[in-house]
Amino acid sequence: MVILDVMSKVPEVSVLIATFNTPFQLLRRAIYSVFQQTLRNLEIVLVDDGSTNDPGQQLEAFCRKHEGRILFMRQENKGQSQAINRAVAVSKGKYLSVLDADDEYLPHHLQNCRSQMEKFDLIASTTQTVINGPEDYFVPDRHQTGRLVHVDDCILFATLFGKREVFEQRKFSDGYGADADFYDWASRHFRVAKLDLRSYVYYRNNPDSTCGKMKVKLGNKDDSPEAR
Repeated sequence: MVILDVMSKVPEVSVLIATFNTPFQLLRRAIYSVFQQTLRNLEIVLVDDGSTNDPGQQLEAFCRKHEGRILFMRQENKGQSQAINRAVAVSKGKYLSVLDADDEYLPHHLQNCRSQMEKFDLIASTTQTVINGPEDYFVPDRHQTGRLVHVDDCILFATLFGKREVFEQRKFSDGYGADADFYDWASRHFRVAKLDLRSYVYYRNNPDSTCGKMKVKLGNKDDSPEAR
């Protein structure tokens, strides 16, 4: 099922969101943070990647209520990368931005990112990171998952913002680190930068996130050489 976003002009920015069993209240928070942006000419492309936690179709009803602002579709579960690839394909914006379903933007985030497009074709950024404890600042290294690195030293999927042609030339691959792989590829073909914006709110205190689950596994291996 698809709810079409009928707009009178091409949106300046398409915000791409993939969701899989994200609690509705968190996803609604993410969407409202887009509605509250200072940059106004936007569309949201929301792909439900086979969620099974909404038998009452609460999300579909919400999207119908906001028809004209949200392009919504469902697919069988294929993973975040494939869901974002589909969102790229159907989006219409001049610029594309990613938002994780359980995070949010500060009101000036997209304006901040858009202002960088005179100098760059693709950016990633640091985040305002919400934590329960200092350990939440660290995530598994994509090259050596037994090693932890600070989130400020990572390329985070949801902080990517760039020109449409960058996203159209290469799809995201499956698996952990797809964001950094994409950024590495783009750095060889486009003008890219990692900027200290901190207008993206990253909820690292969510134990059900991919990184959160990986950290639990790592926590059970504290005696391994990699964990020392």
